[in-house]
Amino acid sequence: MRIAASADLHFTPQSYAKLKDQFERVRDEADVLVLAGDLTNYGQPDEMEPLLNVLVRLRLPTVVVLGNHDYESGKEQELCRMMISAGVKVLDGSGYERDGVGFAGCKGFVGGFGRGVLTAFGEREIKDFVRASIDETMKLERGLSQLRAKKRVVVVHYSPILETVQGEAPEIFPFMGTSRLAEVIDRHGADLVVHGHAHHGRTEGKTPGGAAVYNVAISLLQAQNPSRVYRVFDL
Repeated sequence: MRIAASADLHFTPQSYAKLKDQFERVRDEADVLVLAGDLTNYGQPDEMEPLLNVLVRLRLPTVVVLGNHDYESGKEQELCRMMISAGVKVLDGSGYERDGVGFAGCKGFVGGFGRGVLTAFGEREIKDFVRASIDETMKLERGLSQLRAKKRVVVVHYSPILETVQGEAPEIFPFMGTSRLAEVIDRHGADLVVHGHAHHGRTEGKTPGGAAVYNVAISLLQAQNPSRVYRVFDL
């Protein structure tokens, strides 16, 4: 299977023509399109509607997770309903299998990496914050546990490893993702992990267990090649 992956489109109606042109070749180059969050800029339905027009015209199976920008206006459930109605597969603690390849994903959350992971100690607000991170981790666990396919793809918005966020300011590393996600990935196994969010991070890394992780933020892809808005993986 050829999988085209991208993230952080931050789509607005004004970017319709440009994005349509940039994605026009994807159907010839891939069997599935994966979008790892921040599909919209402010999480508004009037941003999602023209984006769906682009995606539907591709006539390509599309798998997505939401990102933090898609939550900005509190209309994430409406955005999900719009995508599902258009035939887009939205992963949020769920699994999806196609042609022998399983996809599992969720938005993920922040919290830090390794010894720097924030723990649920102290104020109630800290415990609530950590709980949100754990809840997203459990969503990924649930999605992976549903898969029966031998080949597995994990889609998250926030990074599961520190390596692919390096390049961002060190002060914001804890807000780029959490290694709690990597723990779940290594427990279940994955052939490919894609994420976004870290616009200035690195493109490749590995979990402690050796799963290949790729940051497919569109800004990084275009820094390598201005004409490319997705990366194709052979699985």
